[in-house]
Amino acid sequence: MLDEQIADNLIHRVNVGDSLRRIAARMPDATALVEGDRRLTYRQFNAWVNRVANALAARGYGRGDALALASGNSSEFLVTYYACAKLGVVCVPVNLGWRPAEVAYVLGHSEARGIVVESQLAEAMAPALAEVPAVADVVIAPGTGDPAAVGPDVAGRPAITFGQLAEGAPDDEPLCYVADRDPISYLYTSGTTSFPKGVVGNHTAIYLESMSMALEARFNETDRFVAMMPMFHTAQLNCHCTAAVMVGAAIYIERGFSAGRLLDLIEAEQITQIFGLPMMYREMLEHADIGRRDLSSLRRALYAMAPMPQEQLRRCIDTFKCDFYLLFGQTEMSPTTTLFRPEHQLSHNGAVGTPVTNIDVAIMGPDGEVLPQGDLGEIVYRGPHTMTGYLKDPAATATAFAHGWFHSGDVGRFGDDGILWFADRYKDVIKTGGENVASIEVEKALYAADPGIAEAVVVGLPHQRWSEAITAFVVPRQGVSLDPAAIIAAVKTIIDPYKAPKSVVIVDQLPKTSTGKIQKNVIRDRHHDHYQVPEA
Repeated sequence: MLDEQIADNLIHRVNVGDSLRRIAARMPDATALVEGDRRLTYRQFNAWVNRVANALAARGYGRGDALALASGNSSEFLVTYYACAKLGVVCVPVNLGWRPAEVAYVLGHSEARGIVVESQLAEAMAPALAEVPAVADVVIAPGTGDPAAVGPDVAGRPAITFGQLAEGAPDDEPLCYVADRDPISYLYTSGTTSFPKGVVGNHTAIYLESMSMALEARFNETDRFVAMMPMFHTAQLNCHCTAAVMVGAAIYIERGFSAGRLLDLIEAEQITQIFGLPMMYREMLEHADIGRRDLSSLRRALYAMAPMPQEQLRRCIDTFKCDFYLLFGQTEMSPTTTLFRPEHQLSHNGAVGTPVTNIDVAIMGPDGEVLPQGDLGEIVYRGPHTMTGYLKDPAATATAFAHGWFHSGDVGRFGDDGILWFADRYKDVIKTGGENVASIEVEKALYAADPGIAEAVVVGLPHQRWSEAITAFVVPRQGVSLDPAAIIAAVKTIIDPYKAPKSVVIVDQLPKTSTGKIQKNVIRDRHHDHYQVPEA
């Protein structure tokens, strides 16, 4: 006899795991996951998830427990995520760019009971595990290594393989009580001066965000998505993977990006959607045989983390001949808040679009007042996509939720037509000679000044006269030679001369996070003394 509380919960609940069960019942033989030679239907995907969920339940995992996940993009990643969802277990993805001290902090802070770790990562995770004895279970997923080579234990804890975990477990649906606002994940945001903060994502937020993305970008069951951005970040996981499952689309899992391999995949599998960084699109545009590729299956191409230079965007639209979208948001919003839509791509260069379904967006002044259209201020949000809060940090949560809105830390304004324009991060606004200058505005001017610039980033560096001197770091396009003085002169004809860089530094590459976001804090630290006057 089913427990009455569970029975009532199953009638009404919002659970990300239920979206998989429903689509598997509706489209059991449709392709769900493709990873190399492995192809799973939705029936097979759901059954695998259920076996893992039931195996975890047999080991004592239940509502509110935390399970860490250290994995590249793989079927096992998604199976673990959905198994946790069905049980009410909190999944804690590990950023594979973290140092051992950061991993140890996250394992301890999240109170993870166990960890699923890919075989090739087991050795790298061992030092962090040694620091957190409370992590009792170690499950070795295949990954790109050899699970058998890992050995019977990791950091003194017995290890079993992912296959052994689910071996013999039933594939019946686990019937568990999970509240609608129970946490589904703790996603830790990168800290520049301290350890990362744990963003508590809940089932309602992720479920509705997935539906919003499917609705706004018109995903459907005939779509074939490529998942090549890291699944341990919310953009790939919750903008695309959970949304794809929601509608029954196929997910082609890639462990990373290669322009040639992706172009091959688009042609061979008639891919309909790709999601990547501007730099990835640039590499595809510069691929030797891009002109001979059949890209006619593509319906939409999405990008994020940075705006795309206008000239590159024009080339992309001409080459790929599909709809382009820019995603804007942040982890705390699960993450999408606005979409820069196809019809605005060339007419509103630099904008970040209009709000998605379920999200209110406003511009707020320093005292909590909502500002009128056209005024510059902090971008704030509210709606059901919003995180529950920061894990074990009520003070940070209260600050983030001040005045009844979530505070993004971004500066922006609304245009007369209701389109949101992003000016800068508050921390990246450059205070130079008594003026505030948005680094984004200068970066756009750099791209317009010289088409030979492949990537540009602008920061403020300490300067005796200017307080902060506007400084540009640029990467040239392949085979192009750049002239810093000519670039500065050209920029002065595009924007107010006082906003032009005092210096343009040509570099081979820019430091980036695992999702391709340029690390301005690293650049500021590395070049802190750029304008220091040598001692006589």
